[in-house]
Amino acid sequence: GPKVTYVPPPPPDDEQAIFARYQTGMNFDKYDENIVEVSGLDPPAALMSFADTNMCHTLTVNIAKAGYSKPTPVQKYSIPIILAGRDLMACAQTGSGKTAAFLVPVVAQMMRDGVTASSFKEQQEPECIITAPTRELINQIFLEARKFVYGTCIRPVVIYGGTQTDYSIRQIKQGCNILCATPGRLLDIIGRGKIGLHNVKYLVLDEADRMLDMGFGADMKKLVSFPDMPQKDKRQTLMFSATFPEEVQRLACEFLKTDFLFVVVGHAGGACSDVQQNILQVSQYFKRDKLIEILHSIGDERTLVFVDTKKKADFIACFLCQENIPATSIHGDREQREREIALRDFRSGKCPVLVATSVAARGLDIENVQHVINFDLPSTIEEYVHRIGRTGRCGNTGKAVGFFDNNSDGHLAQPLIKVLSDAQQEVPVWLTEVAFE
Repeated sequence: GPKVTYVPPPPPDDEQAIFARYQTGMNFDKYDENIVEVSGLDPPAALMSFADTNMCHTLTVNIAKAGYSKPTPVQKYSIPIILAGRDLMACAQTGSGKTAAFLVPVVAQMMRDGVTASSFKEQQEPECIITAPTRELINQIFLEARKFVYGTCIRPVVIYGGTQTDYSIRQIKQGCNILCATPGRLLDIIGRGKIGLHNVKYLVLDEADRMLDMGFGADMKKLVSFPDMPQKDKRQTLMFSATFPEEVQRLACEFLKTDFLFVVVGHAGGACSDVQQNILQVSQYFKRDKLIEILHSIGDERTLVFVDTKKKADFIACFLCQENIPATSIHGDREQREREIALRDFRSGKCPVLVATSVAARGLDIENVQHVINFDLPSTIEEYVHRIGRTGRCGNTGKAVGFFDNNSDGHLAQPLIKVLSDAQQEVPVWLTEVAFE
């Protein structure tokens, strides 16, 4: 393809912008009711408050400034495990604070071990590498990392595809302790000799099931088999996701030390109970009419509409604009600049409807997304759980509607019933009938 020339605008670096956050919802305290299971040998005791760790003063101040008043269950259990130097696989519902669950203890340990301020060098040697499946998500993790390292000498850097490679290299050369990267760009930059791996103490896989499956499994294997990457017993490997199918748990063992701990908050792979789910029987031909009807009834509340193809995302967004519903689209074929503008228009409310493929299904944390509509249901139940988790985050409530077409979605009937009943949602009678058929 043509040479990529896009250079993303630098993120604002005034304190107010760095610590910008959104409000926790009324159900935030309900997280504590979740049953937490920890499997593995002698796990450390859970953390009751952020003050219970002997973290340095600067980090404690940053945690408070970032609006983290008390740890969520995944943070209570993960932080002490990581501080104890153990490998971890953690599964917790969408929107329940997994990013801070790995960033806080990693930054705490880096501060404790005395990180050398990194200076300009042709090859940088980061102590921590964080990788995630999509550009938007890895950028979000980077922005979160900036909060916790504020006022310290730790320098986080983010690199991802769709941007000029020379720009990524320039960012890294200026100094890099924490590298946040998508897999393709990460391997490219290592291949160019701009990143040395022998200093890596922490390897974090966010959305770990996606990072280990067909999508990025080969890239991850390649990453850990570079000759200068410390072997698994010489580094700490941390994996986080809202879903962990059993076959992925087996794959994960190749990356983790044998005494790793597995933390499950609530039901493994369960949907967030703050999302009210509604599955409607809608055949292919009536989906557009149904979509318009729903969007008219909810007014200009922020709504994410998921479809199954890139072409359809553009088509539906266009169709909605013709119906006087301001909409935009995000998918893998749009240029990075367009993807960032689409997200910005959605966040600001300029386009209250964002039509997306699964590229926006995981991790994205956008304030006030009140509705998720699965115009097309995904092929797997895990993807469904991630998609509807774009709403109902951080103790806020949200609504999710799914259009179920008997011809194409029959395979989802049984797993959907399980997800609905685990989250105490009503299971439609017709869905039970479809499942029995």
